[in-house]
Amino acid sequence: MSHQRSSSTGNDEVDTIVAAWHREAPDLDVEPLHVLSRLTRLARHLDLARRTAFAEHGLEVWEFDVMSALRRSGAPYELSPGDLVKATLSTSGTMTNRIDRLARRGLVDRRPDPADRRGVRVRLTTQGCRITEDALAGLLDHERGLLEDLDPDERRQLAAMLARIMAAFEH
Repeated sequence: MSHQRSSSTGNDEVDTIVAAWHREAPDLDVEPLHVLSRLTRLARHLDLARRTAFAEHGLEVWEFDVMSALRRSGAPYELSPGDLVKATLSTSGTMTNRIDRLARRGLVDRRPDPADRRGVRVRLTTQGCRITEDALAGLLDHERGLLEDLDPDERRQLAAMLARIMAAFEH
């Protein structure tokens, strides 16, 4: 998948938006738009790219989110529904529906929780594990390409700065 790059000195749509606000509301400090509007627009582009990457493997974004949480948990790739809710930032009702849909596709199965006879564990199947790993490899190939104009130090700096911004939402 190709992507367009604008030079760091060129104008982009956010520059146009900020200039319009400066013209229309010159007393308004629109400085945050330089960063946060770019993040918002970038998030939309990344969401579309991820949807496309996962569709190549027959997955929706939410399916990959659940399955990758299971895969990251380590063998036997199993979590409780509550753990999956926390890992995917979803609700319990939504998670029940998602587990049902993944189970119908043979990508996960439910097992009794040996530590709690009323509880359930959700386990990634062999097929689910393979699809998750293939989808992740495809996604990483694409995302590496998006970052190729940044050197390793720039990528580390950008990741650190974004982590500082995200901390306000995640703590």
